Amino acid sequence: MNWGYKLLFTYLTFIGLMGYLVYRSVTTNFSLVEKEYYKSELQYQKVIDGSNRANALSGKVKVLQQENAICIQLPDEMRKEEVTGTVWFYCAYDDKKDKRLDLKTDTQGVQKFDAAQFFPGNYIVKIEWNSNSNHYYSEEKLTIL
Repeated sequence: MNWGYKLLFTYLTFIGLMGYLVYRSVTTNFSLVEKEYYKSELQYQKVIDGSNRANALSGKVKVLQQENAICIQLPDEMRKEEVTGTVWFYCAYDDKKDKRLDLKTDTQGVQKFDAAQFFPGNYIVKIEWNSNSNHYYSEEKLTIL
């Protein structure tokens, strides 16, 4: 093989690799945490204030998997209080696994979700709730098996 064929082979290999990289970059799926992330960023002070209020409570929010249920238990101060809010099961690597549910605790400050409605994986459980006109926010890690 002479040097002309080697040069042609090198150019064709380069063009093939560049075509493959363009194909991979076009077909790669990427998703943002939120569609309207800029609007959420402007309201992030609400999350900071809610986290500070939640940290001032006597205990932390507990998120546990018990057999066929995911159990969320709010701190003792939330017992017998009227609590409204949302729970976001956020899966960082697959937005199709994300779930947003309403928070409706019982008189003991506990709510249970059926574990069958979730895919196995690692989640960050973002809990946002209101009680006595105060806003609270907490994040807990959870691995669903």
